[in-house]
Amino acid sequence: MTESADPVHTVDLAPDGWVLEHTSVGLRPVPSGRLDDHFSEELRPPEWATDLLVYVHGWQTSAESARAAVDRLLTLTARRYSPERYPGLEPWRPWTVLIRWPSRSLPSLGGYRRIRDRAHAMSTEGHAARVIGRLLGYLDAHRADPAAAPVLANRDGQYLHLVGHSFGCRMLCEAVQWAAGEEPVTLGWSTPGPAGRSFTVDSMLLLQMAAPRDAFADLFTALGKAPLRGPVVATYSRHDRATGFWHLRAERRAGVGYAGIGTAPAAVSAIRMLSGDEPYPLAVLDHRFVSVDASEVFTRGRGPAGAHSDHLRVETAHLLLSLAEHSR
Repeated sequence: MTESADPVHTVDLAPDGWVLEHTSVGLRPVPSGRLDDHFSEELRPPEWATDLLVYVHGWQTSAESARAAVDRLLTLTARRYSPERYPGLEPWRPWTVLIRWPSRSLPSLGGYRRIRDRAHAMSTEGHAARVIGRLLGYLDAHRADPAAAPVLANRDGQYLHLVGHSFGCRMLCEAVQWAAGEEPVTLGWSTPGPAGRSFTVDSMLLLQMAAPRDAFADLFTALGKAPLRGPVVATYSRHDRATGFWHLRAERRAGVGYAGIGTAPAAVSAIRMLSGDEPYPLAVLDHRFVSVDASEVFTRGRGPAGAHSDHLRVETAHLLLSLAEHSR
């Protein structure tokens, strides 16, 4: 990696889910016919990168806080990583696309419902799912294909991981579900999956997801046939008031971030979040859905959200690195 290479690149979304670009007169929507050209101009996965991360933030996150969160996560993984700890992950050189969207509201029940409805509408009535899906397709097409690599990345391959927090998890799930209904050329390579589908994403890490705990059975039913090569891993903590107290009152059901994954289209593996010194065996993560109890780790937080934003921890970096290692 060169010293001037920025490991984080930003994509800003408007309230309707469309991509915004910076111009001399401010932010403006990218014309539909220029979307792929825009990605090509702004997002070029560098050859030095071993892993491509797509991060979508959650509720009550400013543009500056979103960048700070990504920087913090990358710093934690850099401090945690060593070839001795992760022998299958050598080297680890991540390159990240940060997706920012308008998520601010009053810290109230009404504010929570407002951003919940916006996140859902941006993906269903708006363009966020299609835009993020096309972004993933672009990254997939421009990364080196790990399926062609007889050895570890990056000499012959790069791996693609999705990371979301709070309502950002819903947007990622909507995007991948949208991709499941598209032709394989939109997202994916030639690696066959169920019913001949193509895979593209190597792992999906959902941190304190703001969605009903049965969302994978009720809302995101297509994830079972989506272009995912690796697991859907969701953390939860009983100290998360945003997806516990607030979510229960807003949707009459506890959220994934408070109670874990409930019913899903496939069996759910339930594990606890491990310390940075305890390795995750492949067998505990090699499932379509993995529910990770982080109640002993995500504990800090004041105010109405509780520990909802206490997800940037060494243990989180360890989990992400373990997913990346097991993707090889």
